[in-house]
Amino acid sequence: MTFSLGIVGAGQFSGQFARLFLAHPGVSDVYVTDLLPERAERLAAAEGLSGTFPAYEAMLESKAVDAVAVFTQRWTHGPLVLQGLGAGKHVYSAVPMAISTQEIAEIIDAVKATGLTYMMGETSQYNPATVHARNRIAEGAFGRLFYAEGDYVHDMDLGFYDAYRYSGGEEWKATASYPPLLYPTHSVGGVLGAWQTHAVSVSALGVVDERGDGVFDRSVSRFDNDVSNATALFEVAGGGSFRTNEFRRVGYPSHIRESRFRFFGTEASMEQLATVALWQDKSGVEDISELLEPKPTMSPGDPSLRHVAPELRAAFTSGSAPVHDRARLPRAFDEMHNGHEGSHHFLVDDFVTAVNSRTLPSVNAWVAARYTLPGIVAHDSARQGGTRLEVPDFGDAPEL
Repeated sequence: MTFSLGIVGAGQFSGQFARLFLAHPGVSDVYVTDLLPERAERLAAAEGLSGTFPAYEAMLESKAVDAVAVFTQRWTHGPLVLQGLGAGKHVYSAVPMAISTQEIAEIIDAVKATGLTYMMGETSQYNPATVHARNRIAEGAFGRLFYAEGDYVHDMDLGFYDAYRYSGGEEWKATASYPPLLYPTHSVGGVLGAWQTHAVSVSALGVVDERGDGVFDRSVSRFDNDVSNATALFEVAGGGSFRTNEFRRVGYPSHIRESRFRFFGTEASMEQLATVALWQDKSGVEDISELLEPKPTMSPGDPSLRHVAPELRAAFTSGSAPVHDRARLPRAFDEMHNGHEGSHHFLVDDFVTAVNSRTLPSVNAWVAARYTLPGIVAHDSARQGGTRLEVPDFGDAPEL
């Protein structure tokens, strides 16, 4: 059984996924559309795609397309996802799910009403540290887990300026000020992807930017945002807490590892830094760095990455780590590029398998809400000087 897919957005990120979707035996044809038609034509020619559409609306009207994968600017995902579901298409969406509670609620309602597959492609779901913590939690190795930390530490100077210029045009500074806590899924998802709970309240604080270059300037910002670094502390259901950091001005080598995690239980703990990861219990310390280290599958100098800032290319070239179980993946992926610490292959396979088997994907709409909504509420908390706010929850996904 196969289905056809339309890629929405032909920017720096989507090309790597277009290639993987096209190679998956569960996908028949891959099309693409972009607001800049020349980018869509270029991607279609480079990857041998089935064709292009002049607009998203035309793609949605076409019977040649069964599903869409949204790779557009992060604040546009909610409305585009709703359009896709409303047109009867299965939807894969890049992160975040949406930027408001209302958009998230509408997506969940649309998934329930249509019975279509929705998946958010959160890379931290398959971050090696999250995978390992998830496995050890399932074994009971931590004892009772009571605290965790997730950091997304990606400095603007390390590739983000170029990325925003590429996608934002002449007014790129207005969108480069995107609030850190509205892009929370790498840090939150890396914690909750292992710890089967959800946030129930949050208190957050932001740090006003002082660079003075027109980015994170409220007079310029489309989002009325002047915060470049933010920290949030969440209470979780069942007892315990986790803390996340979203940093955009930070002296840290994000090109080595941009997401990192720590988990603490009554019997053991696990901590990850840029180049070291440790498992610790009451008897001693074990270095698990090699277990979590992906091996590159392609060179950062590959021609397909020529439009990507050098500082960002590591995210597109990482292979799998020893902790990853690749047995379920199509063999066509064995020699293909991967990315974001080995997650891309698994995310593509999750979506394709869910559509073709009519099962729930790993990061379905209800899980995506739990990864996204805490950051939206945390952003409100930071705006209110750290006021503790309740985080709504839409519950677990219903049984199919």
